[in-house]
Amino acid sequence: MVDLVEIQTIYYMVAATGVLVAAAYYVLNMRATRRTQELALKSQDQTLQTRQAQLFMGVYQTSISRDFLHIVNKLDVEVKNWDDFDRILKDPETYEDFTGVVLFFEGIGVLVRENLIDVRLVSLLISGLVTGWWEKYGPYILQARERLGFPRWCIEFEYLNDRIIEFGRENPGLRIVPERASSRAWESL
Repeated sequence: MVDLVEIQTIYYMVAATGVLVAAAYYVLNMRATRRTQELALKSQDQTLQTRQAQLFMGVYQTSISRDFLHIVNKLDVEVKNWDDFDRILKDPETYEDFTGVVLFFEGIGVLVRENLIDVRLVSLLISGLVTGWWEKYGPYILQARERLGFPRWCIEFEYLNDRIIEFGRENPGLRIVPERASSRAWESL
């Protein structure tokens, strides 16, 4: 006959086996869940990179469009002093063209500041355009901020220029534009 102690022993062994099986199942389930999460994060990262690339290509397409390049070339006028710059601001058509270009750079500056576009991509493809424009018009933009009483005017454009210069200093092998001093007025805001 089966003794009560033997029944209890068998019961404890079955119970212990059940706990062991449950623990093993839990560990395997946790590993599978972690792997699924890793794959999901990798997929999200790839999607983000793809969207950033698409966003940047849209920006790049604008920068090489016939209309944009026509405006940039049209505004390639000599600006020696404030009066020359003031003429740009006072002529409605030239002001509209100038504003369109600087707002384009402003938008890129915001995208770079918010890490929606990598400054490396901007530096590699349109750094000369950005820094050339800032070098030409930046001093007058800084004056206009004071004269117009609008301290944030073109601040993201300035930020973009400074980040491109900083990127060039940090990556001399990728530097496309000569090293220039940055104004960094955007840091005080």
